[in-house]
Amino acid sequence: MDFDLPRAAGLVVLLIAVGTAGLVGGNMMPLQTTLMMVVPSMLVFGGIVFFVGVKHGEFRATKA
Repeated sequence: MDFDLPRAAGLVVLLIAVGTAGLVGGNMMPLQTTLMMVVPSMLVFGGIVFFVGVKHGEFRATKA
């Protein structure tokens, strides 16, 4: 399956949304804490990992 940028970024956002829904639905912490502290850190970490993954994929694609 080929991934283009919008599809891959959409999957990252979907994964973060599922994780957020699990935290909110599980009543693990107050909703305000989840939305103000956990979700932004998940987005930043997801963005960093996505960038590193794209760069690694580019590196692997150029190796013979």
